[in-house]
Amino acid sequence: MSITVNLRYTGKGNAAIDFAREMTESGVVEKIRAEKGNLRYEYYQRLFDVSPDKTVLLIDQWENQEAIDIHHASPMMAEIARLREKYDLHMTVERFVADEGGVPESDKEFIRK
Repeated sequence: MSITVNLRYTGKGNAAIDFAREMTESGVVEKIRAEKGNLRYEYYQRLFDVSPDKTVLLIDQWENQEAIDIHHASPMMAEIARLREKYDLHMTVERFVADEGGVPESDKEFIRK
């Protein structure tokens, strides 16, 4: 049962973009991706975001809640918190639990491979 967490970061101007860039360039992202139980850790920005305050979406996926708990207890979280504070970011969070049954047959006709 994997868990996907969508975090939307917002701040003034390009703060969220600068945060994601520093997370990536400093190596923090690669360290998180290497943590046991991490399945995905990717930042996205809307292509045509005309808002003066840009939003960045983080899709963060873990094998289970235990892997998330271990990640949250790691020293990595202090670095993430420091950078969130540095860029004065605010967040919204959504959590999703994987549908173990997969894509229903009735939906498969809409998927182009």
